Amino acid sequence: MHAPLSRLLSASALAVLALVGAAAQAQAPAMPTPSIAEKPVRLRGTLVRVDAGTLTLKERGGEVVTLARAPAMPISEVYPIKLSAIQPGSYIGTAAVPQPDGSQRALEVVVFPEAARGTAEGHFPWDLMPESTMTNATVSGKAAAPKTVPGGQQLVLQYKGGEKTVIVPADVPVVTFKPGNADEKALLVPGAKVLVNAQLKDGQPVALRVNVGRNGFAPPM
Repeated sequence: MHAPLSRLLSASALAVLALVGAAAQAQAPAMPTPSIAEKPVRLRGTLVRVDAGTLTLKERGGEVVTLARAPAMPISEVYPIKLSAIQPGSYIGTAAVPQPDGSQRALEVVVFPEAARGTAEGHFPWDLMPESTMTNATVSGKAAAPKTVPGGQQLVLQYKGGEKTVIVPADVPVVTFKPGNADEKALLVPGAKVLVNAQLKDGQPVALRVNVGRNGFAPPM
């Protein structure tokens, strides 16, 4: 029996934003819940069981969901790097929350491999936590390195049609990723922390893509 649709649309799975992980829950209204039939959703949690055809995970709200695996389902290994790896011209994504001064406070930072430059460029709502946003953009060349400011390191991000100033606190995870299909047996194991893009197809919940950390590392998206 497949998990009820309501499980895939739970507030814990959709209304509290990732990329991953980070801060205390804000006391703000949850973001509107999209229909899983309209577009993919992100499920964050821990793998419980894996076989050739399905993934079962316990998502962060506590519900257990079983999903069929899409054909040739992409797997990405997410792993930590240092903030110093970010240089002018780096293409990054950051989940963040807006600050009163107009800047964004990062919840996590993902450094895209060069082959993924331009992915989903822009600034838009995100579902890691209420009121969070995602900015996928290029680090400005105005400075040779992130600038130290009260609260953390400052990055100026430029994307088509706009610019955002992001403050990255010292305790915020900074990660990148690489293809993981060749190492699937070591990565997709019970207990692994995952971010799964899922969608309802022909009435069946399907895992479209999996981001996973090695040895218990949790993708912070």
